[in-house]
Amino acid sequence: MAELKRTKNRMLGGVCGGLAKWLGWSATPTRVLYVLLSIFTAFAGALVYVILWLVMPEE
Repeated sequence: MAELKRTKNRMLGGVCGGLAKWLGWSATPTRVLYVLLSIFTAFAGALVYVILWLVMPEE
């Protein structure tokens, strides 16, 4: 399996693009799913996004 890295395919920080590449998915559905999960978890996904942005290495 590929290493989890932020990608150049980015809207903000490349986190969702990196997750999509790692999972073998398209970036757009991954972004939509991430936003929906963030909304339904009282925006805890935003905090997770920032943490991943800081921790994930650049591609």
